[in-house]
Amino acid sequence: MSGNIVTSSTPALKADVLLEALPYIRRFVGRTVVVKYGGNALAGSSDGDALSLFAQDIVLMHAVGMKPVVVHGGGPQISALMTRLGKVTEFRNGLRVTDAETVDIARMVLVGQVNPQIVAAINVHGPLAVGVSGADAGLIVAAPRDADLGFVGDVTSVNPSIVNRLLNEDLIPVIATIGSDASGQAYNINADTVAGAIAEALGAEKLVYLTDIEGLRRVVSDAASLIRQTTPDELDALMADGTIAGGMIPKVESCVKAVRNGVGRAHILDGRIPHVLLLEVFTDDGIGTMVHGGGE
Repeated sequence: MSGNIVTSSTPALKADVLLEALPYIRRFVGRTVVVKYGGNALAGSSDGDALSLFAQDIVLMHAVGMKPVVVHGGGPQISALMTRLGKVTEFRNGLRVTDAETVDIARMVLVGQVNPQIVAAINVHGPLAVGVSGADAGLIVAAPRDADLGFVGDVTSVNPSIVNRLLNEDLIPVIATIGSDASGQAYNINADTVAGAIAEALGAEKLVYLTDIEGLRRVVSDAASLIRQTTPDELDALMADGTIAGGMIPKVESCVKAVRNGVGRAHILDGRIPHVLLLEVFTDDGIGTMVHGGGE
């Protein structure tokens, strides 16, 4: 469904593509879809090209009546700025150790750089996107996860009122994952965790993670072992036996928790594939890994 395919196809093929999409458009009209757009989704492509294609997908979803909400990370961008500033990045179980200076850097990158870039890319297509952070209107209340991690937060609660107000105004919220506690202290929160918590709070139909892998594998080194569909119970087992490890843990834990708490489906997709969102949402075959509640 990339631009090149559409422009070079016959009229009949174009019609077939639209007809295949029609039942999905009908099914998801008015439904909320939370899309986590990670910095790693830009791997293997220029930032501008990847972001432009992503923005097109989000705008098309909005145009056909869906309610997309974008939650973004910026891990590679934070690491790059830390390197420029001479700070060493340390991760523990996929989470960045965050001292006072690092949380300021994270806020600078997420709120001041990445968020406006995504908002601007979407707004090329019309006045649609509004950038907010988790600290705005009490959206994300955070608490420290572990003293050894510094200002890394856990989501204590989500107040989705500001997001719902934006959705009711037919706008697209773009959320930077900085939260704060009751005293106003900022915390850097894993964007995968935030996306899952927001999807739960909104009662989203779908939770989609865009990353730099094609999906989950039963055997990490074997591309043929890609898991097309799975359940929370199976993912629990894959985390327990070490198949899923490192930076994938927060993502998979969030998928599991979200689906168990009412989100219809969770998806892990390769954000480097052009128009991967459209391929997953609007085609019969889909792409990547889908997590559902079981019994299907």
